[in-house]
Amino acid sequence: MNFSTVDIVIFIGYLIVLCAIGLWLSFKDKQEGAEDYFLASKSLPWWAVGGSLIASNISAEQFIGMSGSGYVVGMAIASYELMAAITLIIVAKYFLPIFIKKGIYTMPQFLEERFDKRVHTGLAIFWVLLFVFVNITSVLYLGALALKTIMGIDMMYGIIGLVIFASTFSIFGGLKAVVWTDVIQVTVLIFGGLLASVLVLNAIGGSTWEGFSTLLERAPEKFDMILDKTHEEYKNLPGISVLVGGMWIANLYYWGNNQYIIQRALGAKSLKEAQKGTAFAAFLKVLLPLIVVIPGIAAFVLDANISKPDEAYPWILDNYVITGFKGLAFAALISAIGSSLSSMVNSTSTIFTMDIYKPLDKKASNRKIVTIGRIVAAVSLIIGGIVAPLLGNLDQAFQFIQEYTGFISPGVVVIFLFGMFWKRTSANAAFWVVILSIPLSVALKYFTPEIPFMNRMGLCFLILSAIIIVISLIENKTDDKKAIYLEKGLFKTSPVFNTAAILIMGILAVIYAAWW
Repeated sequence: MNFSTVDIVIFIGYLIVLCAIGLWLSFKDKQEGAEDYFLASKSLPWWAVGGSLIASNISAEQFIGMSGSGYVVGMAIASYELMAAITLIIVAKYFLPIFIKKGIYTMPQFLEERFDKRVHTGLAIFWVLLFVFVNITSVLYLGALALKTIMGIDMMYGIIGLVIFASTFSIFGGLKAVVWTDVIQVTVLIFGGLLASVLVLNAIGGSTWEGFSTLLERAPEKFDMILDKTHEEYKNLPGISVLVGGMWIANLYYWGNNQYIIQRALGAKSLKEAQKGTAFAAFLKVLLPLIVVIPGIAAFVLDANISKPDEAYPWILDNYVITGFKGLAFAALISAIGSSLSSMVNSTSTIFTMDIYKPLDKKASNRKIVTIGRIVAAVSLIIGGIVAPLLGNLDQAFQFIQEYTGFISPGVVVIFLFGMFWKRTSANAAFWVVILSIPLSVALKYFTPEIPFMNRMGLCFLILSAIIIVISLIENKTDDKKAIYLEKGLFKTSPVFNTAAILIMGILAVIYAAWW
């Protein structure tokens, strides 16, 4: 990519300013205790919660990976974003009241309170491994791929640079520094991402609307929201299952049981602030397909000269974002990578420190706990940087992330749903789900390869649900001794939240009705 002097100044200036802000936030306030470091002293307002949720979620896997899938499959891939908006509303209304009432730091901590230490420790280990070897690793790889494609920077140097960038506001400052830099980054990434989409649409049709109409006219198949069995990508997006099947498992896991997402809500000032922030994030999710999918479809229509789908977004930046704005658009991409990395690193650190290390060193001081958290954050970034180059043979990285996260998500969703809402669920039943989740997912993948992975997640969920029900019925003739009792009014939400939920449902109904 040919960067002008102005582009380079904007890009480098943005990185320097953000790193400086992150370091300032890290050392401005003393991180004396676990609540300060891991939950931002429970001081986050709704707009910070919502902005950080989206900044944590949008990363190279969306900009690069989802644009690549948009190039291949089209708007159907946006179901991940659109269904996530509904999921966020459900999580805010029915999950957050329980989590916040419990006063927890981590998802495994909730599992220990509801079940026992076996379930707690088993899933804590799974999550740490998943974050480091799938999430952090894939984001580093995709970010370095963007740097290589756009700026010609060697993959290894790109990975090292991203590790250093993310470390400036994720190691020392804890959740507070991560969230406040997220607010800056989500503003830049949405503006810069929309700018790239608007510019390529203008280039195609003379105006944004005409460009969009041209995409509809020249590639109508790319706007099918529900794929039929004849489509080559049916194996990844199996028709109606994206609405009523396995995608619910992926979304409920990611938005409702995933530490680096829920941690933002746990750090909110109050339940109402957390719920308003989550509704705000749901609105932003509805906007995201314009930023991350449209460029991929545009690259297809423009017959992009690329060797693999994941090069679609960098190709758009290189060819259609005008001089003076390339630096800003590229800064948006790096913002997405940096914010997601910092969130994943912080949550890896939180789970390892609070759920694996602290039970082994029960007398550890607050200062020592924070120190261990910082060490784990640094080590997770280093390991991710070492493993990231091994992903170089991937075709569509977004689908890789979804499929391999899907090895654990059905079991996690089963444990949380039954643990929260069925009082007879026993600890042994939950433990067997932990034990069987990954082996069952692997067995289904290798013995039924013809079944789309999303449907395999749904099938795995049903089998694990049957297991937890049978074992619990055998063991508990009445309510489990650790059952959660939901008092009247726990799920009551504010008029603001209810209005937002209705609007989001209406928007999604219109989208699916128009492009069914």
